[in-house]
Amino acid sequence: MSADASSGHAAKERAVVKHAVKRHAVKRHGDLALIDAGGANLGSVRYALQRIGAQPRLVRDADELGEPARILLPGVGAAAPSMALLRERGLDIALRASTVPLLGVCVGMQLLFESSDEGDVRCLGLLPGRVRKLADGPGVRVPHMGWNRLRKRTPPDPTARTLLDGIDDGAYVYFVHSYAVLAEDGAAYVLADTEHGGRFAAVVGQGLRFGAQFHPERSAAVGLRLLANFLKLPT
Repeated sequence: MSADASSGHAAKERAVVKHAVKRHAVKRHGDLALIDAGGANLGSVRYALQRIGAQPRLVRDADELGEPARILLPGVGAAAPSMALLRERGLDIALRASTVPLLGVCVGMQLLFESSDEGDVRCLGLLPGRVRKLADGPGVRVPHMGWNRLRKRTPPDPTARTLLDGIDDGAYVYFVHSYAVLAEDGAAYVLADTEHGGRFAAVVGQGLRFGAQFHPERSAAVGLRLLANFLKLPT
């Protein structure tokens, strides 16, 4: 990105933070459960949430989950060890039983689906579909790392669409991944897709289940906007 573009993103980021904090996106400590699934991005996700006025409560096992208003499941690395950790701590059962909005980020989004080719692992099964390895080829590297564009779509669920309110079609966000759900495999719940050797689901939403394949905590104003929108979803 150019210096002018970076300056513009910084200004937008400050505006998003100011607006979210002013409106007190999360008003009570503990309303947002932040799941510790062993991902190295846990601290940066927590900091991003705090910047927009949230007070996330770190949850390491099912006993600590309680009855939050919302749940955020971050993750980096691989699906198999992440799922193993959730099962070990009883969080797989708790997340399947949850009746509040849930947002999965990066590997956390992948865990929402039925299964993953990465380790041939059974996931949470909260959304239909299988996570597959991205196809490489001439000019296409895997893992997919860096900034790429979102192409917004119009799914049938009007509530799900509000996750992308205030985010422009073509907005840049930051990705680091080798696996994804192909866009055509989840047409009904894909809110935005991205091109990298083929189109994959970048943002999904159906009912109370949402996911972002990109990293909101590393995506400047756009990432903060998505997190703020999630915090405003009705419970």
